[in-house]
Amino acid sequence: MATITASIVNELRSKTGLGMMECKKMLTETDGDIQKAIDEFRKKNVKTSILERATTEGRVETLTKGNVAVAVEIVCNTDFTAKSDEVLKLAHQAAEVLIANPGANVAEDASIKEALVNAAKVTGENVQIGRTSTVSGNVGSYLYSTSGKGKIGVLVEFGGAVNEDLVKSLGMHIAAARPVALTRDQVPADLVAKEKEIAVEQAKATGKPQAIAEKIAEGKLGSFYAERVLLDQEFINGEVFKGKVSELLKSKGVELKKYVRLEVGQA
Repeated sequence: MATITASIVNELRSKTGLGMMECKKMLTETDGDIQKAIDEFRKKNVKTSILERATTEGRVETLTKGNVAVAVEIVCNTDFTAKSDEVLKLAHQAAEVLIANPGANVAEDASIKEALVNAAKVTGENVQIGRTSTVSGNVGSYLYSTSGKGKIGVLVEFGGAVNEDLVKSLGMHIAAARPVALTRDQVPADLVAKEKEIAVEQAKATGKPQAIAEKIAEGKLGSFYAERVLLDQEFINGEVFKGKVSELLKSKGVELKKYVRLEVGQA
């Protein structure tokens, strides 16, 4: 039996907005597993206010040249440093290194190592290369920037000619809508199973028998796909296009083969 410490209880409270005693009781039932506790709350139809909080500060840089697009994450300790000229220059430099050699381990590049040391000296913080990503072919990139820094980078690969307006529109949508997969069959099976289990338990909690609960769960899975699968999502800017993302792409005569969404601090 896991020891339920005050810090674990407080972490669950910060993720759900629920009371201390509720959180402590659920953590006891789930042997101290925070994610299981959250799932159990959802099964019981207990409303939670889960906060998707970044685990660190930093910025993202994107770059497209020819048939290659890249995204690089720089992580640091504070928002102030993330906005600094030193980190901005480092992000540009790292993106240039990656686009010149898409297979490179950017953090091991000699020039980047030196730049990291210099950035640390100037800022007094632990500045590091985070995640990197590349796509090739008919590609484009989009950087969502607020408060003086880019927080979300999006890369897209098309089966067809790249249109800058479409790249921007799709990039904005992907940044804001947070899809988990391009198509339904690309959604991780364990995520689908978990959503179905939660939906079944929610229905059963209202007194529905198992068979009816299963049917209700299937309907809720349809809603889940519409919310989280990119091609099923309603395009976010109705003034530009009304309809699903798949319909937008069809109207442009292109296929979206792949996308990458890279947000500071998010897995």
